[in-house]
Amino acid sequence: MRTLLITGGAGFIGSNFVKHVLANHPDDRVVVYDKLTYAGNLDNLRDVADDPRYAFVRGDICDADLVRATIEAHGIDTIVNFAAETHVDRSLTDAGSFVETDVRGTWVLLEAAKDLGMLRYHQISTDEVYGQVLDGASIESDPLEARSPYSASKAGGDLMVLAYHASFGLPVTITRGSNNIGPYQYPEKVVPLFITNAIDEKPLPIYGDGLQMRDYQYVGDHCEGIDLVLRWGELGEIYNLGTGISTRNIDMARAILSLLDKPESLLQHVTDRPGHDRRYALCVDKIEALGWRSRHSFENAITKTVRWYADNEWWWRPITSGEHYRAYYTRLYGDREVLSQG
Repeated sequence: MRTLLITGGAGFIGSNFVKHVLANHPDDRVVVYDKLTYAGNLDNLRDVADDPRYAFVRGDICDADLVRATIEAHGIDTIVNFAAETHVDRSLTDAGSFVETDVRGTWVLLEAAKDLGMLRYHQISTDEVYGQVLDGASIESDPLEARSPYSASKAGGDLMVLAYHASFGLPVTITRGSNNIGPYQYPEKVVPLFITNAIDEKPLPIYGDGLQMRDYQYVGDHCEGIDLVLRWGELGEIYNLGTGISTRNIDMARAILSLLDKPESLLQHVTDRPGHDRRYALCVDKIEALGWRSRHSFENAITKTVRWYADNEWWWRPITSGEHYRAYYTRLYGDREVLSQG
């Protein structure tokens, strides 16, 4: 039996992980701790809102007093940290908030875990800390070569986690995931953005030539891998989590249009973002040695994702029609030069 503090648990991957834990570990209790910024949404957790094993605390991981009070009040023995600023484009214009949450917030959690009983701690990280990988695939011991403020802040958090294991013996693990897709992903991210735009027959803004390559994994597979590492991973170790297969962004966009029966004339190539990494790729031999396998191919994952957004406009349409989202979308894409259409 565990009592888990899941920080960032009202976000995309975090909320899917909460549901995974409650569905697969009937003796576990879950406390979601979330600041409810623009990307945190309690609608993501409405399916479990009445579960007696679930509780919610609204808070910032940088608030050391509230973090500690929450741990003590709920008898937490395990922290799984999903809380982070995550969008690369946002990090290019507001790097400070990424440093605050992804580095300082991680430190606050680690301090609490150390001081309140050497709690089990797991950090959710990203393949982007390795930088672009033009050939081959990243292994867990590769040097970190972050190329955006987002990836640099996540790398800083990872190093802090490993330092607390080396310095204090804190029982930690880290997973570095590839690009997740699936239900409840905030629609500023590329896959739900393209899906919702396509549904409304709006242009799909493709950065540059669209030949950047990403490993798109289904969020449910990612959650299974995190859970396995949390319970069976070797302490002090890092585990990559992905499908091991990279897909070109233009092919991802075309797959979305095909599934929705929309024309390729909606593809709109626009000026690329600064420092855009061309390719990420993960070697997943280490996690597979624990018995994990990705159960969804790209085709399965994108099909399930498109169907979910097509069937759940109640969830995303209030977001995309809101002033915050529309202002951000205009700021990000409104002034970009259109390179070609279709």
